[in-house]
Amino acid sequence: MPPAQSSQQPSWWRRWLGGVPNAEPQYFTRWPRWRRWFGHRCERAVASHLWRLGYTVLAANVQAGGAEIDLLVLDRDTLVIVEVRSTQASHPGALMETAASVHEAKQEKLTRGALAFLKRHRLLGKMPVRFDVIGVAWPPNASYPLIHHIPDAFPAQGKYQFFC
Repeated sequence: MPPAQSSQQPSWWRRWLGGVPNAEPQYFTRWPRWRRWFGHRCERAVASHLWRLGYTVLAANVQAGGAEIDLLVLDRDTLVIVEVRSTQASHPGALMETAASVHEAKQEKLTRGALAFLKRHRLLGKMPVRFDVIGVAWPPNASYPLIHHIPDAFPAQGKYQFFC
């Protein structure tokens, strides 16, 4: 006679589900792995979009000054620090809500990261810098995202704002 099957999930499965007891795979959309994958997918779409607009994409996911700069691009002679915000929502206004989610603390962090990057590469004071925010809405069944670009979205923030 075969042993009775346990209704409990194995321990490795519970750990993989983030410790949620009896969780089912439909909750995967809230997990960090999936969010990272979705974020990188949106960043690649934005880089392609900016390239088509004539920007030169220099780097992606740059770590500087305790911040991560999503994209570094060049618009003629201006270094552009791009923050990409993404959502799966498809309702009207989702793009604006997503782009507006860059709050003051995030702006200060991006300013710190930009300053550290400029110092490291000896570009401080040698070229203008601007901060752009790009909202990306990629509904679940869509092949292409909706992209909303806000150039010069905010000035440099924090105690180093006069150096960028």
